[in-house]
Amino acid sequence: MCQRFSMAADLPVVLDHFQVDRVMYYYRNRYNISPTQSTPVILQQNGERVLDEFRWGFIPYWGKDAVNADLKTVNDNPSYRKMIERQRCVIPCNGFYYWKKEGKKMYPVRVVLKNRGIFGVAGLFEVWRDSRGEPLRTFTMVMTDANRLIGDYEESRMPAILPEEAMKDWLNEKHTAFYSLSSLLQTYSDDNMEAYPVTPLIGNDHHDNSECIREMDLRTAWVKQ
Repeated sequence: MCQRFSMAADLPVVLDHFQVDRVMYYYRNRYNISPTQSTPVILQQNGERVLDEFRWGFIPYWGKDAVNADLKTVNDNPSYRKMIERQRCVIPCNGFYYWKKEGKKMYPVRVVLKNRGIFGVAGLFEVWRDSRGEPLRTFTMVMTDANRLIGDYEESRMPAILPEEAMKDWLNEKHTAFYSLSSLLQTYSDDNMEAYPVTPLIGNDHHDNSECIREMDLRTAWVKQ
């Protein structure tokens, strides 16, 4: 399960990489994003790509697939099937956080592209309304089979990273066929990714600065379980 990630890049870089047409909120770098926090999300509305801010995690947050949606569950669950047909988004990202366990000790790592660039992860969104009718915009990451690198930290699944053409199809409002959309969710090659140790402070939801993405000496990254 992916429970933390980063999205740290200057806004012009984000707009250019994802070909965004409109920005709907005050963008800022996020170095340590955890479930129930808000983060940038890209939607396509009436042919335009929109950068907005959604909360990570469906309501209820503790529900299965609220944070990471398994493709098999999406296929079996009628509500998720509707989302994959009509409520797709892309989550901008530039690194995932995992913990490497060895015996009674563990240390955190950040998994990134080898070029340290930004990329898009397939997502589904939902607008939940409270008892007063106030909307809360939420999303979940769509998962796929893990590659060998992610498999060192997460046994079976990883976020579905979308190459440029796949991202274009995933956001295309005219595409609604479940099986053709699900075929876009391929395992990203570990040849293009690498991991390095980072500060154990990424375990703190309130620690959100550039220290989170800085490579650490492994000797200082260990913590006891």
